[in-house]
Amino acid sequence: MDLSEPQVIRQHLIDPEICIRCNTCEATCPVGAITHDSRNYVVDADKCNLCMACVPPCPTGSIDNWRDMPRQLAYSPEVQLTWDSLPPELSPEQLAAAAGGAPAPEAAATPQAVSAPEGERFNSAQYGATVPPWSAAHAYTNLYGPKAAEKHVTATVVGNVRVTEVGRDYDTHHVVLDFGQMPFPVLEGQSIGVLPPGVDAQGRPHHARQYSIASPRNGERPGYNNLSLTIKRVLQDPQGQPVRGVASNYMCDLQVGDKVQVIGPFGASFLMPNHPRSNIVMICTGTGSAPMRAMTEWRRRLRQSGKFEGGKLMLFFGARTPEELPYFGPLQNLPKDFIDINFAFSRQPQSPKTYVQDLIRQRAADLAPLLADPNTFFYVCGLKSMEEGVVLALRDVAQQAGLSWDTLGPALRQGGRLHLETY
Repeated sequence: MDLSEPQVIRQHLIDPEICIRCNTCEATCPVGAITHDSRNYVVDADKCNLCMACVPPCPTGSIDNWRDMPRQLAYSPEVQLTWDSLPPELSPEQLAAAAGGAPAPEAAATPQAVSAPEGERFNSAQYGATVPPWSAAHAYTNLYGPKAAEKHVTATVVGNVRVTEVGRDYDTHHVVLDFGQMPFPVLEGQSIGVLPPGVDAQGRPHHARQYSIASPRNGERPGYNNLSLTIKRVLQDPQGQPVRGVASNYMCDLQVGDKVQVIGPFGASFLMPNHPRSNIVMICTGTGSAPMRAMTEWRRRLRQSGKFEGGKLMLFFGARTPEELPYFGPLQNLPKDFIDINFAFSRQPQSPKTYVQDLIRQRAADLAPLLADPNTFFYVCGLKSMEEGVVLALRDVAQQAGLSWDTLGPALRQGGRLHLETY
């Protein structure tokens, strides 16, 4: 045994009962200590350096769990992947006996963001804000919890329409849920968890699936206690192999009048600014359009009421083809003096592949002043594979305009100006 190493460590664990599998922790971890399988997210004690970078962004608090453990008995990732709940903490007597009388470790460090070690690949996650814009409304979170002892809320389906072209394999639905008399306040940028009925192959209840809210704070139908979601039917895994997504197919097949078990709401940082003349730049792919639709619709309603001195709205929206892009028709009907829309299509016949980061570079002259303006807020939502390219494109735009990314990048994070929600 190496006597220079502590015999008792502070092991970082994720509570599988509370976790909504949003991937925020894994995306944020600068040392690759967090991984997952089809059921659980887990932390490798041999890699975790207790930097705490993953703690503030977690929407549920599931990441903020710790156990004093003898080093030789630390829970391996393989063991954690089998858990349905956290194991009980060792008593002081058990800990002392297992560790040969070694004292407990010091408390975990104060939360702070840690950059990737020098020489490693560009780490886009280090620039993602964990605080909301200063003028964002107060967000209510975790009103209804996932644990069996906590209360879920039952919502009623009041609408389910397809928002991509019928006959294509990219089947995306706009689902509207009504909460009746149960309080369920939400803001643009928040999400909910849906509990699919039934059990998995091991006979365990399905864990919650997270979906971003696609409607503004006063509801899909103003004045009603409802909200909408944008859900793509999953029929294959990332490698292209056939698989039927449990929650997505359940949600896409719902009929008006059906009941859905919901937890949440979640999220206290990916929120829109409310102060006059604030600018919003939205960058998304596929169903990552949900929070962007919510923000756009809230601004549109404020504009109609004459209650908002509008800042700029810009949207960069990527899909393979126009037919696979949710809300394509309604987006084209929005006034051009209200929102600046830029579409990127990567599989359009007889056209070069174009991605959102390509359009960001093409619009550099318009984006550079917005990057320099502290009243501008950037939101990125979609597949994890897009995140690095988008942040690199923003860095290029800044540097070409003579802005120091070494100064601007951290300022975007610290000021709640660059929000990354990728999966």
